[in-house]
Amino acid sequence: MNSPFFRFLLLSFYSEKAKQITVIIFSIIIIFILSSVLFLSTSMHYSITEALKYQPDFIVQKMAGDRRVNISERVTDELIEIPSIAKVTPRVYGRYFLKPLGKSFLVVGVDFFDVQSHRGLEKIIDNMDLNKFFKRRDNMLVGEGVDRFMREHHYDNNMTFFTPKGKAITLHKFATLPKNSELVSSDMVIVPIDLAKKILGIKRREVSDFAFNVPNILEWEIVTIKVSALDYDLRVINKKESYKAYAEFFDFKGGFFLSIFLIVLISFSLILYQRYSQLYSTERRNIGVLRALGWSIKDTLKLKFFEALLVVFISYTIGVSLAYIFVYIFHAPILKNIFLGSSNIMVEPTFVPVIDIFLLSSIFLLYAIPFIASVIIPVWRISTTNPKEAMR
Repeated sequence: MNSPFFRFLLLSFYSEKAKQITVIIFSIIIIFILSSVLFLSTSMHYSITEALKYQPDFIVQKMAGDRRVNISERVTDELIEIPSIAKVTPRVYGRYFLKPLGKSFLVVGVDFFDVQSHRGLEKIIDNMDLNKFFKRRDNMLVGEGVDRFMREHHYDNNMTFFTPKGKAITLHKFATLPKNSELVSSDMVIVPIDLAKKILGIKRREVSDFAFNVPNILEWEIVTIKVSALDYDLRVINKKESYKAYAEFFDFKGGFFLSIFLIVLISFSLILYQRYSQLYSTERRNIGVLRALGWSIKDTLKLKFFEALLVVFISYTIGVSLAYIFVYIFHAPILKNIFLGSSNIMVEPTFVPVIDIFLLSSIFLLYAIPFIASVIIPVWRISTTNPKEAMR
């Protein structure tokens, strides 16, 4: 390809600048929407995967129908007797509802001296002085959403919780959990395990559930069967199931993804219609002139291919760049609420930039292939006709 070809390409592109700009703007909108959704989904996948790395392999809950109920601490002894189970840790957590405001916090009781509990929160608390934390029994760690809630409602650094029996417990905000963990900790309040039991009204010898690890992944299935056999009302959940549940929650927003698909489909249909309509008018005569001047079919197709590729490159670069800024710098306002919801404490997470070459390539191909095909196919059909007929 020589220099005159590229000069002619730019001249041809410029001569139809009004049409090309319209197509580029329309394409940028398509790529922007598609890229924003995929960037957001990929970032959430990454954050959830990182969070689950520090979670225990298994959770054991007691069920009463479809409802989880508290479980006796005596189950610990039964679980320890099962071979392959490395360690059993009791957990205490539950929702604390602020009825007048229609909001709720997730109160989590943690034994900070327990190795497994500390492992689950090591990224959050490693930079904190735990000795200082334990100097006051009323200290608590709060998520970003709870911290905003306290500031908005003028709680300063103290907040009063009421037990089911009406007893008031005032807690002091020791620190706020890092913003990069907000996706999973926004509405979380972390307190010592005995204090959590009082706030949630859990009996002294009961816990919410148990967590344990099984180092050999090949034994997961047999361990699940053995634990389930201890009692008919026990439910065993492994880490893989937890990840699957999160993935389904974030990925399969049926109506939203259907609407995005329809937008993309309609948009490409309009582009295809525009291309076909114009080729049978102005561009049809232009192609006929080129053929009459001695251009081969191959040269004509090459010109239109690079012309379409230029449109694709400009649209893709601008569309993806705007989506990156929208999601990773402005944190996807409005769009994030479709994924996260806003019925409780508003979540304002910081989405971690995830550069996935496969994802970027997929966005490019999803746009480029249909678009270039909509240009090349009609050009090829016209190029193969008689030049005189094409110029009519």
